[in-house]
Amino acid sequence: MPKGIRIHALGGPEVLRWEDVDVLPPPAGQLQIRHTAIGLNYIDVYHRTGIYPIKLPAVIGSEAVGVVEAVGPGVADFKPGDRVTYAPVIGADCEIRNLPADRAVPVPAGISDEEAAGMMLKGMTARALLRRAYPVRKGDTVLVHAAAGGVGLILCQWAKSLGATVLGTVGNEVKAALAAANGCSHTILYRKADFVAAVKDITNGEGVQAVFDGVGKDTFVKSLQCLAPFGTIVSFGQASGHIEPFDILLLREKAAYATRASLAIHVTKRADLLASANDLFDVVKRGAVKILVRRRYALADAAQAHLDIEGRATEGSSVLIP
Repeated sequence: MPKGIRIHALGGPEVLRWEDVDVLPPPAGQLQIRHTAIGLNYIDVYHRTGIYPIKLPAVIGSEAVGVVEAVGPGVADFKPGDRVTYAPVIGADCEIRNLPADRAVPVPAGISDEEAAGMMLKGMTARALLRRAYPVRKGDTVLVHAAAGGVGLILCQWAKSLGATVLGTVGNEVKAALAAANGCSHTILYRKADFVAAVKDITNGEGVQAVFDGVGKDTFVKSLQCLAPFGTIVSFGQASGHIEPFDILLLREKAAYATRASLAIHVTKRADLLASANDLFDVVKRGAVKILVRRRYALADAAQAHLDIEGRATEGSSVLIP
């Protein structure tokens, strides 16, 4: 019987259980996929702890790549043997699963299974941030928090390819070097320096056109001080905790804009999903964005992977191998 990581209660990594998972033949409109690699993302922590509520018991995980083993009635676009990937669809942390066919994306030649598993959720999130939440233009200066993280490294590279100057906050010298090698023109070690003062110094007091913030509570309000007039702060995560309620008048000083991005909304329609995925595949195949898979874990060791990502011990993408 196939196995997977299931939670029966909310809590720390200790609630992750390696269990048998029943998988029925795929129903109408669905595919059965045998996973070859699964992406690790901070949203997995949000699901495990209840920050993003889910129905229990549940198999968590939101992106993966694999091979189609069977197709349900009415599926015309896929066949057994096809290599497919998907995100964001919860239930990925398992060996075999059924998936709605309209959420599956064919993996093009030239992109490995590990790259696909490490890029879909993070890369399509980056595309949503750079193309829709704040359309980055040549000559912009932007600030990326957690620049050496999975989304951060993709953001830095993609923004640079669009002609932006990228500033990035990082936690240590190793992460600073990694970000600098992947699109970040100026790295700021936030544990050693006030990032607001550093941004003002780097930009000669002008500020940045956009801040991309996946950290949340510890960075959001201070990031408003980094904006140039009419700048935009784009929140897309809360690794440090929920952003506390704030007075909208804080935006008045810079006539600033604030928005909260959600990948699921950006790719609700299949046409949008395919457009987003194809844009991502294009920048990766062109070499404008490299997917750095830095850590690999056995799927059964998902608890250790969660400990590492929560402890900020990871850089780039991490994958779970069934």
